[in-house]
Order: sequence, then structure tokens, then C-alpha cells
Amino acid sequence: MSILSGLLLNSLHFPQKMLLFLSESIHLHFDYCTKRTCFFVESFCAASERKIMKKFIIYLLKPFSFLPALLVMYMIFTFSSQTGVDSGNLSYKISYHIVSAADQILEKNLSETDKEYYAGEIELPVRKLAHMTEYCILAICISFPLYVYGLRGFWLFIFAGLFCVAFACTDEFHQSFVAGRSPAKADVAIDSLGALFGIILVQLFCHSFTEPSR
Repeated sequence: MSILSGLLLNSLHFPQKMLLFLSESIHLHFDYCTKRTCFFVESFCAASERKIMKKFIIYLLKPFSFLPALLVMYMIFTFSSQTGVDSGNLSYKISYHIVSAADQILEKNLSETDKEYYAGEIELPVRKLAHMTEYCILAICISFPLYVYGLRGFWLFIFAGLFCVAFACTDEFHQSFVAGRSPAKADVAIDSLGALFGIILVQLFCHSFTEPSR
């Protein structure tokens, strides 16, 4: 009789225990879901904040990508500020070193008079080649960041080309105020040709790396 009554009491308490078990399970599951949801929300917010911060930093650093171009412009301005005598002496020294290096490589054993003669002969081409090189480097320093920021093709030629030509014109105008120097349209054309080469180099170089592989 006592056994039967014990079973009867257990059977009466079973639904209560079952409900209590289910309640605790639901509560634990709810806590788990809540924590997971909070974790995902926090992760998403953190990722969004990192993405926003990355864009903000890139936005702040964009102007610094043109710093090499500003340095090249300053270098060109410095060379243009030299007087005619100083500029000529610099060109002659460079030409003389070129002739001396060629003499050593080719083993011609030129005399000092011959070196001076050949240095004078190549001085003008060296000056013009220096013009082209300066503006080729300037165009590269301008075109590369513009290409990275999405300005490509025809518009890159227009924007970077016009900028370099405009700077060449102002540089020649600046030389009109320097002793022994004078502006020359031919130099603007030579500078523009060097800038064109620089833009083409950037287009070819960047296109070869950004073109999707097939």
C-alpha cells in the first residue's frame, strides 16, 4: 500500500517536475540565444566601426599621395630659379661626366680638349633630355594616385596632361624673371612630350597589374 501511494505521489509531482525542467531549459536556451545575438550585434558594430575608420583614414591620407608630385614640382622650380650661368655650368658638368664615363667604357683615351669639345656638343641635348625626364617623373607622380583613385584612360591623359602642360607654362613664365633665362615654347613642347611618356608608362604599368587574369 505504501509503495502504491508513493508511486501515486510521484505521478502527481511528475508534471510539475516536467514543467520545471522545460521552464529551465527554455530559460537557458533563451539566455544562450540572447548572448549569441548580442555577440553577433557587437561583432557587426565593431566591423562597421573598423570599416568606417579605415575609410576615414584613407580619406585623410589621400592628399599625401600627391606629396611626391609636390616634391618634383619644387625640384623643377629650384632648377628654374638658377641663373643662366649657373644652369649652363650644371649642364656642362653633367655633359662632361657623361663624356668621361663613355671614354672609360669605350677606352678611347680622349684628351682633355676632346672631352671638353664633346661635352659642349652634347650639352644642349642633355639639357632637353633633362627637361623631358623631369616632366616624365612629374607625370608619373601625378598619374599614379589618380589611376588608383579611379581616373583612367582618356580622362587620365586629359587631367594629368593638362596639369603638366600648365605647370610647364608657368615654369617658363617664371624663368622670364631669372637673370640669363628666357621662356621658350620649344621647352614647353619638350616638357609636354616627357609628361606624355610618363602618363603612358603609368597606364601600361597599372593596366598590366589590374587586368583580370583569364
